[in-house]
Amino acid sequence: MADENCTEVIQFTFLGLTEHPQLKPILFMLFLGTYVLTLAGNLGLIALIRVSSQLHTPMYFFLGNLSLLDVCYSSTISPKMLLDLPSKTKAISFAGCLTQFYFYAVFATAEIYLLAAMAYDRYVAISKPLLYQVIMSSGICVRLVAVSYLAGLLNAIVHTSALLWLSFCGRLVINNFYCDGPPLFVVASTDAHLNEGLMFVFVGFNMMTTNLLILASYACIVVAVGRMSSAAGRRKACSTCASHLAAVIIFYVSATFNYMQPSSSNSLESKKIASIFYTIIIPMLNPVIYSLRNKEVKHALTRLVKQMTPGCLAPRGVPCFGKGRSIICD
Repeated sequence: MADENCTEVIQFTFLGLTEHPQLKPILFMLFLGTYVLTLAGNLGLIALIRVSSQLHTPMYFFLGNLSLLDVCYSSTISPKMLLDLPSKTKAISFAGCLTQFYFYAVFATAEIYLLAAMAYDRYVAISKPLLYQVIMSSGICVRLVAVSYLAGLLNAIVHTSALLWLSFCGRLVINNFYCDGPPLFVVASTDAHLNEGLMFVFVGFNMMTTNLLILASYACIVVAVGRMSSAAGRRKACSTCASHLAAVIIFYVSATFNYMQPSSSNSLESKKIASIFYTIIIPMLNPVIYSLRNKEVKHALTRLVKQMTPGCLAPRGVPCFGKGRSIICD
């Protein structure tokens, strides 16, 4: 059990992304722009899904929740990293470190389960289109999202509780830009093999379970697409799945690299690079991936822009909203 006198005064110092003075302002502007794009893209997508009636379907219900998770776990990491980049002292309290780790674990774990739920949704839509509305009812969709968040909460509680049993003495330097398990295990004063084992087992279980669900869903999708007689139908099915597959591959490859190997001071630099992808880059890319390859999102955005543009720019019968007026285009 951790020494209470030690943990009360503990303060961690992040090593950060770089110590080169010339690189710091460049990285600050780069990651500030990335974070702003992450917030704008994901919050904009959430708003578009909410106001566009044609996007009120299970697929976009899951996509809206994915955007919410991206905003949450990016905001757990990015603001602190941006504050630390120009600073000489990148300190965080023991309580602050545990809090950051807890919420990061919640949102990151929930995301992998939500990606699995989205794969199942695509399987039902392509393999059983006539029963899609019955199978993917609003109740089922809410339950799948709730299970994702519950899995995140349970995973975060286990690992955060296990961290409380470690001793951290002195003013310790974490070779990372946020509080994560592997870098904390390296600087612990007590043996962290139990923590590493728990992380390997729980993260491995979560990754394997969701991977199997995704692989099974896409195996059924491949069979269903192969039975389609229409080339247009096959192209539409492939286009629908391509965005999800791209998001899954980027997230899983970087997360697996980071957590499925033992913690050591030599591996932390490479793990830090992998962490940048799934904590900063992926939350920005997800709305771009889903928007650029999705005709329904493009059409909904175009329709919304036309409705908000003064003058009669909307299609026939669609209301336009100008300055203090609402008209119907003839």
